[in-house]
Amino acid sequence: MNDELEQVRPRLRAARHARGLTLDDLAEQAGMSASTLSRLESGKRQASLELLVPLTRLLGIRIDDLLQPQARDPRVRRPVVHRDGLTIAPLAPEGAAIHTYKITYPPVHTLPELRVHDGYEWFYVLSGKLRLRLGEQDLVLTRGEAAEFDTRVPHAMNATGKHPAQVLSIFNDEGVRMHTHIAQP
Repeated sequence: MNDELEQVRPRLRAARHARGLTLDDLAEQAGMSASTLSRLESGKRQASLELLVPLTRLLGIRIDDLLQPQARDPRVRRPVVHRDGLTIAPLAPEGAAIHTYKITYPPVHTLPELRVHDGYEWFYVLSGKLRLRLGEQDLVLTRGEAAEFDTRVPHAMNATGKHPAQVLSIFNDEGVRMHTHIAQP
């Protein structure tokens, strides 16, 4: 029996238990013998659509729910971007619903130009000190501190002190375009 079909047995039994049904209850409702259902759940009977369709309907699940999903590689393998002295490492796959990055800001003496764009930004300081200019506010955040703000307010960030600042950042789509894409010549 292949690996996908091997998963049918325990998942069918778990779905039946989750609905508080006995073998006899489910078998009767599905129009099959309790013995057939028992053999199906124990792997002594080959799963077929003829048997599974009525069972999945009664259990309120899809046949796909009984099969093992194709395992995908969870590793994120995207290139690091170097832009304006920043090192921007993607932490989520391309097209992910949440755009997450580890950004390393080098220590600089002058604050970059204030920017404005639609959306919100959230960040968490992993190490170093990060200066955040947000409108009229001039803040320094240190390791373990976080901030969330409306990016329509003029803002800029840089590491302050002698060491780089490492930050986990989450952006909306517009924030990704503003912070991570290299300008084309």
